[in-house]
Amino acid sequence: MRYLILSDIHSNREAFGAIVSFVKRKKWDKAVFLGDLVGYGANPNQTVDLLRSLRPLVAIRGNHDKVCSGLEEGELFNRMALEAALWTRQKLTRSNLQWLKALPKGPAVVDGQFAISHGTPVDEDAYIFGELEALNVFRHTDFPICFFGHSHFPVIFALSPDAITTVLTVAPSFRFKLKEGVRYLINPGSVGQPRDGNPLCSFAIFDSDTRVVTIHRLPYKLKQAQKKIMDAGLPRPLADRLALGR
Repeated sequence: MRYLILSDIHSNREAFGAIVSFVKRKKWDKAVFLGDLVGYGANPNQTVDLLRSLRPLVAIRGNHDKVCSGLEEGELFNRMALEAALWTRQKLTRSNLQWLKALPKGPAVVDGQFAISHGTPVDEDAYIFGELEALNVFRHTDFPICFFGHSHFPVIFALSPDAITTVLTVAPSFRFKLKEGVRYLINPGSVGQPRDGNPLCSFAIFDSDTRVVTIHRLPYKLKQAQKKIMDAGLPRPLADRLALGR
């Protein structure tokens, strides 16, 4: 099976649309979403509608999905994130609001092939930034493969019997074959708000038969996404950071 792995779309319809157009030319069997569909960007309903149209789909919630749908109040959000979340809550249709509220908490296991989480399989709101956090997750879980999001940084952490290693991805297309006997934590990067210094939207395709993960980076209509944020009256830095990949 070939899985389309998406994470951290953040209401960026332009970035998400570029990916959906690209994968129409690629074979994939199931879409998998790792959380944070909304927040920050100016097109919450359009991104929810587009994700809901992908079939078959497995999806879990992220921290912004919880706050934007009213499950949490966002006490830990910074000012700009909270402003965008409250704006999003007012803009969501009733159907999309209820759909977001119903998204399950991770981790989840997909087809017995791999696990998925937003932050970590241990704590859905925790970040994995480096090997220390990755090692802690490996120690407290037994998943051979887990795809995660939240940090907006495409990276692969590998735990062999001898060591833990970090594999950094290279744009525009990075292929990596998973080895037997090695455990993996894999972040496909952010669709709508990359934070690795590269503004290109990021996603992955995982072939469970060949055990090859490919992380793709694509250009999209970034200026159009920025203009929508500004026209909506959302904080300007939310638009500026898209061009910086930060």
